[in-house]
Amino acid sequence: MPKVKTKPRSGQQRRETKEPGSGSGIRFNTGLGQHILKNPLIVTSIVEKAALRPTDVVLEVGPGTGNMTVKMLEKVKKVIACELDVKLVGELQKRVQGTSLACKLEIKIGDVLKSDLPFFDACVANLPYQISSPFIFKLLLHRPFFRCAVLMFQKEFALRLVARPGSPQYCRLSVNTQLLARVDHLMKVGRNNFKPPPKVESSVVRIEPKNPPPPINFQEWDGLLRIVFVRKNKTLSAVFNSNAVKRLLEQNYRIHCSQNNLNIPENFSIGNLIQGILRDTGYSEKRARVMDIDDFIRVLHGFNAEGIHFS
Repeated sequence: MPKVKTKPRSGQQRRETKEPGSGSGIRFNTGLGQHILKNPLIVTSIVEKAALRPTDVVLEVGPGTGNMTVKMLEKVKKVIACELDVKLVGELQKRVQGTSLACKLEIKIGDVLKSDLPFFDACVANLPYQISSPFIFKLLLHRPFFRCAVLMFQKEFALRLVARPGSPQYCRLSVNTQLLARVDHLMKVGRNNFKPPPKVESSVVRIEPKNPPPPINFQEWDGLLRIVFVRKNKTLSAVFNSNAVKRLLEQNYRIHCSQNNLNIPENFSIGNLIQGILRDTGYSEKRARVMDIDDFIRVLHGFNAEGIHFS
């Protein structure tokens, strides 16, 4: 990550809040998701739940003023802290300057979503909430595999990560995350444990990637889920009867046939082929909101076997 000066994004309101009682006069930019975890008991609990080892390299995103960073530096071989705000980088550097911990801290300045992740054994972070979804999948698709991640999220987002089929929170995010990892909700964290307090409650989640991962093309898998979760309460028969969905799948089917030198009959109907696949697999009247990972795998394999792809 290059050392860059941070600027508010175009159209983004810059909201800065001065840290109460801070002699250094730090101003936190809540527009960048800067809500510093101030409760030392929760900081300690998060670090303990990560079960860090003395040989670990730990990735931290959004270290803020270093409350959690320092705790981890005392336990591990190295912490790689990714921070967008150069002012907070200065505060973090001052926090460890002249101590034995300084040589164990590496700081990367810039947008973590636009940079390659380094090698790490564990990821522990109080994430800026606006990057939660893209960061989760950047993390889970990262190689080589890491051992675990213990992450702070907005409570509603955390509940979607761990949601089971049939629950109101169950969605594409739930299925995609649980395909690639084991996810556990660890604890709730009230808004008053942060400085400045966010407008929402928070939760801590532990994520352990599945190693080896399931033998599935993730882009194609996600393409299927994007379709079925647009209207998760509708039957799959109704969802796939959409003209837009049929146009997309027919285009993909024709590309598949062209690449494999397969003839398409003159009276070919993509709608009939789709409905036949759903009937044969037994999922015509099923709804995405109650289907589990194995169900979606069967549906995907059913479509692929007939030459229909989603990416």
